[in-house]
Amino acid sequence: MDMQTVSLSRIVEELVPEMVPFLTEQELQLSIVLRDGLAELHPEDAVEIVHQSIYELQKQVMLH
Repeated sequence: MDMQTVSLSRIVEELVPEMVPFLTEQELQLSIVLRDGLAELHPEDAVEIVHQSIYELQKQVMLH
């Protein structure tokens, strides 16, 4: 396994740049650990990561 930590902004900018305007700065700065590295991601993977990241961030906000 080639684990890699990248920012959500890097994932979005490389795979689904059309989503950038819809994300907040806080969301874009999230650190994401990729099990197989960025090179193995596909656009549909990036969309799923964005959805899950937003969900987790909103869940944290609700708990505080």
